Amino acid sequence: MRWALAALTVAAFLTFGLEATTGPVPVLALGVGLLYTAVAIVGYRWVDEYAGSRRRSWAIAFVGWQLLIGYATFGTEPGTGATLLICVLIAQTVHLLGVLPAVVLVAVTPLVHLGMDMGEGLRAGAGSLIAGAFTAVVVVFFEREQRARAELADAHRQLRGYAEQAEELATTRERNRVARDIHDGLGHHLTVVQMQVQAARAVLPDDPARADAVLAKAQQQAGEALAEVRRSVAALREPRTLPALPDAVAALVAESSAAGVATELELVGTARELDSERTEALYRAVQEGLTNVRKHADAGSVAVRLDFTAADTVAVEVRDDGRGADGGTPGFGLVGLRERAEALGGSLERTSVPGAGTTLRVAVPG
Repeated sequence: MRWALAALTVAAFLTFGLEATTGPVPVLALGVGLLYTAVAIVGYRWVDEYAGSRRRSWAIAFVGWQLLIGYATFGTEPGTGATLLICVLIAQTVHLLGVLPAVVLVAVTPLVHLGMDMGEGLRAGAGSLIAGAFTAVVVVFFEREQRARAELADAHRQLRGYAEQAEELATTRERNRVARDIHDGLGHHLTVVQMQVQAARAVLPDDPARADAVLAKAQQQAGEALAEVRRSVAALREPRTLPALPDAVAALVAESSAAGVATELELVGTARELDSERTEALYRAVQEGLTNVRKHADAGSVAVRLDFTAADTVAVEVRDDGRGADGGTPGFGLVGLRERAEALGGSLERTSVPGAGTTLRVAVPG
């Protein structure tokens, strides 16, 4: 805006200068026009950039001074160049003081023609009024367009920031999902393998045949762990599929019993089909609960309850008769289960009484 007005000021002065050379007092006219041009370029820039908190006061003084010099230019050479110089001042006024002061300036511009004959003065005054009004309208629309561009650029910057935040959030969620899958799947199988190897070592000196059978189960679990790793990798490319929830939970219960902890399954209500996310969340809840029983509970028996009685909720419950816990900081597995449940609008509850066992309950809408 500043450079455009400076160029317009120079062009107006050149026009004024060409007209002044044929006037009655060319030297005076050129001097007045040069003073107007210098103040229009230097003074306007100073007020616009450096006036600080007193910018409006300096802007009013600048416009008043330029208006007086503008009247003087008309007095020495009342032509097109002088009109263009006044139009420059109108444009500067719109920028410095706003539309209303510019309208006042446009209204008083025709007064420079008061010394002319009535007919000629009216024609010249109308021309000045139209030129001034046109200048003010153009500058107003130009400034609005500039503000719109600035607001659009700012909106684009904000959108880029939001996109980066969304991408970072999506990456974090995916990282947490993969971490949960590795913990819930691979961690579960490796826990079973560890316990079966320990059991095999314990009976190996006295009962090699039983040890061999236990090691065979450990080998099977190791194979399932490897398959779990492959499924986790494949899940990065395509959705994971699970059997129906009762069948998947029954397999976990049988696996837990085979690992040495008596485990029973209770199915309450009529089983219904769930989507993959809910099936996965409830399956992982049972898997994590049974894994924790084998690792920490020192339990003699476990009861798994799969509850479909509520019309809009499905719940699983893993309850053991082990030594319980002291209610310390939950591990990553329970944190992951809570995240899965809450992401689906569900909940996780864990109660543990020292010496009386632990109950884990997860419920999700479905």
